[in-house]
Amino acid sequence: MRPESHRGTAAWGTLRVPLSRVDRAFLNMERTTNPMVIVALIVLGAPLARSRFRDRIAARFASCERFQSFPVEGLSEAFWQRFDQFNIDDHVLSAALPAPGGQRELQTLVGELASEPLPAGRPLWSFHVIERFGRGSAIIARIHHCYADGIALVRVLLDLTDRRPARAQKRTGRAGDGLDMVPDAAARMTPTGSATGWVSQALSEGRRLAETGVHLALHPEAAATAAGQLSTLVSELAHISFLSDDPPTSLKRPLCGNRRVAWGKSLSLEEVKTIGSVLGCTVNDVLISTLAGALGQYLRAQGEAIEGLTLRAAVPVDLRAAQSGDDPLGNRFGLVFVELPVGVRHPLQRLYGVRAAMQTLKGSEQALLTYGLLATVGSLPRPVEDVVMNLFSAKASLVASNLRGPNAPLFIGGAPLRQVLFWVPQSGSIGTGVSMLSYNGRVHFGVIADRELIPNPADLIARIKTAFEQLVLLVLLGGSALAT
Repeated sequence: MRPESHRGTAAWGTLRVPLSRVDRAFLNMERTTNPMVIVALIVLGAPLARSRFRDRIAARFASCERFQSFPVEGLSEAFWQRFDQFNIDDHVLSAALPAPGGQRELQTLVGELASEPLPAGRPLWSFHVIERFGRGSAIIARIHHCYADGIALVRVLLDLTDRRPARAQKRTGRAGDGLDMVPDAAARMTPTGSATGWVSQALSEGRRLAETGVHLALHPEAAATAAGQLSTLVSELAHISFLSDDPPTSLKRPLCGNRRVAWGKSLSLEEVKTIGSVLGCTVNDVLISTLAGALGQYLRAQGEAIEGLTLRAAVPVDLRAAQSGDDPLGNRFGLVFVELPVGVRHPLQRLYGVRAAMQTLKGSEQALLTYGLLATVGSLPRPVEDVVMNLFSAKASLVASNLRGPNAPLFIGGAPLRQVLFWVPQSGSIGTGVSMLSYNGRVHFGVIADRELIPNPADLIARIKTAFEQLVLLVLLGGSALAT
């Protein structure tokens, strides 16, 4: 359901609505070297006027009360404050590329915007519309991480699209057949900032704990299961705490805050699925292994000795399926640390190494645990949060996000959507991010990196396609016989 349905709740109309602890954690992670801003790029195959897109944002995005509000940090909590001077024209802006107005110039603009914090004291989001890009237009979206995680925001952005072009909508009499990927959450956004709210919340939690205790007393087998889950969480906490820091490569240099982005030719999703099927691996296994291969090639080209080296990527995992009653906005994800065998040259050995690591993580509670840690961090003073986040960011060299989008063509205002890319922010000392998003039968890779770490991200993008082609070639030559 579209964000229009979020309007009119008492929580937003008369009271300050508290941020969740996790959302507050991302609000306080903001740094000049690492703005907590999710960046997305939509490339259209036909021109789209800024005025037309503005109307669509007003109807399908800005009608959500959260996007008419801005976060305010109080003494003991943060809350959403309605912005009385909200003006859609302050957030939907026109932009133009310098000549020749191609991909290189667009990448430069996206990198510049990704390096800038959003203006404080008003809703923290913006859209830049480039009306002339190639044969169509391009849209750059920036939204602060405290509003929602990348998974939720990609769904919100997809809700700006239609399943059919404008002419087809006219014939069917349906104006704007959106994807309706954002459920109605406003009814569940009740005010908990008041004393009454806190008492109600405490009583509710007390009842839940009491009911749980009675249930466990009457069902010893459930108590044993709960004890086992607690033991697993304690074990995972110990495992994460004792992870060594990632090795000192060029990806771990100090950050300057100047970000650069790149993207290249997409991969065929069908080819990725076929390779995975032949080799007994998942699509994720193939994509993560391809990324590891590309990183290895890139680091070798920089003259780094990486033989046998393993780096870690922090990979977001959506927890909404496990928490189906949650607000579809906000941050509802955990992180897992995935080992990338960048020092393994042979594509099949590297792939099976990734598969083994991913299978181990499937049985772990890392994502749930890190979500809980983020909630804890969100209740701490900012200096303490800094220390905690620096400790954890030292354990990975990059953030790698993989989202599955719709497998059918979409349209915005009658213009076909050709490409969708997104980049999630990094935190602490991490300054490199790689995004993978499937759309309409293609997998689109995007790289964002601090200039001090990867001066030209296009070099890494080119190696992603090379690494995948090497794997395809091995399969065609009969390498699948090595599958186990």
